[in-house]
Amino acid sequence: MATSALAPALFDQVEEALKDVMDPELGVNIVDLGLIYDLTWDDEADALVVSMTLTSAGCPLTDVIEEQTAQSLDGVVERFRINWVWMPPWGPERITEDGRDMMRALGFSI
Repeated sequence: MATSALAPALFDQVEEALKDVMDPELGVNIVDLGLIYDLTWDDEADALVVSMTLTSAGCPLTDVIEEQTAQSLDGVVERFRINWVWMPPWGPERITEDGRDMMRALGFSI
């Protein structure tokens, strides 16, 4: 699979759209939780590749996140696929400062 970097404007647009995808258990968006590892373009499939992880590999709500991702990217890109990544594993150090503020507002001590 030949991939290339996204144009900066498209990267920003995709990242902003993905902020509408909420982790169903934590109530914080997947961007600020640090679940997005990479955004690239699959040149052969002419599709966005969202490399992301979950807070735990056994998350039973993967389908919810996939559906929310499809809804958030509708109108932004025609095609996308999620590349689930498990290494390196997600950890709280990946949470952005905005994400930490959101978690504190929800009552998490982080």
